[in-house]
Amino acid sequence: MQDSAPTPLTEEQVRRAPKVLLHDHLDGGLRPQTIVELAAECGHELPVDGGAEELGRWFAESADSGSLERYLETFDHTVGVMQTASALTRVARECVEDLAADGVVYAEIRYAPEQHVEGGLSLDEVVAAVEQGFEEGCAAAGDRIVVRQLLTAMRHQARSMEIAELAVAWRDRGVAGFDIAGAEAGYPPTRHLDAFEYLQRENSHFTIHAGEAFGLPSIWQAIQWCGADRLGHGVRIIDDITVAEDGTIELGRLAAYVRDKRIPLEMCPSSNLQTGAAASMAEHPIGLLKQLRFRVTINTDNRLMSGTSMTQEMALLAETFGYGLRDLEWFTLNAMKSAFLPFDQRLELISSVIKPGYAALAGGVDPLG
Repeated sequence: MQDSAPTPLTEEQVRRAPKVLLHDHLDGGLRPQTIVELAAECGHELPVDGGAEELGRWFAESADSGSLERYLETFDHTVGVMQTASALTRVARECVEDLAADGVVYAEIRYAPEQHVEGGLSLDEVVAAVEQGFEEGCAAAGDRIVVRQLLTAMRHQARSMEIAELAVAWRDRGVAGFDIAGAEAGYPPTRHLDAFEYLQRENSHFTIHAGEAFGLPSIWQAIQWCGADRLGHGVRIIDDITVAEDGTIELGRLAAYVRDKRIPLEMCPSSNLQTGAAASMAEHPIGLLKQLRFRVTINTDNRLMSGTSMTQEMALLAETFGYGLRDLEWFTLNAMKSAFLPFDQRLELISSVIKPGYAALAGGVDPLG
């Protein structure tokens, strides 16, 4: 579906394009100024004291290390200031405001409730505070965006069943599904098999971080043992694809299965570069995977740490691979089709928002009115 010699896109065109975001961490998208203010309120010590601008630089530099483990260390300071209901609500509200301003029309935002109870909140109170923020943000945006929660369990902890039960309890109140996250090496998804089996019995949706810092075994376990609906990142599926010198492409059995089953890949290009999952944007597997028509989606992962947005991720890919509006629409439709949202609601967003929005852009009309 790639355009033939598409006209280069401007950043403004990309910003105005309707976007769907499936992989974004709430604690990875705070505004630096908000962190400074919340830290002052709760007494959390920040790594630098030069204000919001310097703090923003610190996050970007610390995350740009090529190590997933060091990348994850930056969350000590975001999670550290998100330990009260008011802080969680503020962060959630500002998240929606920032996404709406970036042209996002649907988003699933993930976070680990178990990491926000140090101030005495219960798990239910954490989810309720985030939901309040999302509702306030959507209302302030004139309901131009739909935002739902993904509840994450940390793969190195032992609370996955508890979080899975929490996700099911809240699924009619703003929670779209479940996820596990954290360092992959040494913590395979099968450690949480009881939680995934419970979710399947409850007809609930879940995604699994797999194939980012670890290889094909992580992806295989996530799909074939745990039954993941989507793969968080899934970059290393490229290891099961062989490109011969003459350009012939051969898919291994796992890669072929992922493509045949249309299992969505939640790709986060800039983040993948920072964590070493991809060597450069030009070498990012997303180019070949799109060519082979895998169910690829574009995501931000952690907007603060990567200093990014959906507009920036799309613009980078457009510049790198020569994508045009039709390509960006293809990615967006992939994401909307893969969302943990009832089928009729997905169709409604596709038919009334996404397709008309791209058609208006192609015709030189402002889709935002």
